[in-house]
Amino acid sequence: MEENILAYAEVALDYGVMGLLILMSIVTLWLFIERMMFYATVDVQKYDHRDTLEMELTDNISVISAIGSNAPYVGLLGTVIGIMLTFYTMGDVGAIDAKKIMVGLAMALKATAMGLIVAMPAIVAYTILLRKVEKILTVYDVIEDKKASI
Repeated sequence: MEENILAYAEVALDYGVMGLLILMSIVTLWLFIERMMFYATVDVQKYDHRDTLEMELTDNISVISAIGSNAPYVGLLGTVIGIMLTFYTMGDVGAIDAKKIMVGLAMALKATAMGLIVAMPAIVAYTILLRKVEKILTVYDVIEDKKASI
């Protein structure tokens, strides 16, 4: 019975944590592409108020920020679970086999690596999008200043 639980936990670790991190990566990429396409087509002259423009420009970029800041924690959770499984297996067997320990720890650490691999591009994407928002808002401000001076 305990063997089944351990096998299930290992599968849940691989598919659960890794699946969640892959999903987070796909969502980040999708939102980044969607925002870049929107920024390329936005017409600032259609907006009557700066705040309305800013709300539309910043729509969904907080999700990218949340993914970038939380992906390492999801990976760390996978690592902790993997290490717990390795130690539990060691204690259950009663014998210490260095090869099994190293393989178990290496498998656990892949979750942390995957979390970092997801987080770093998400933070870069978020920074790029914020800069685009600043530039578009500056263009809006320049246009409004020209209208006001006429």
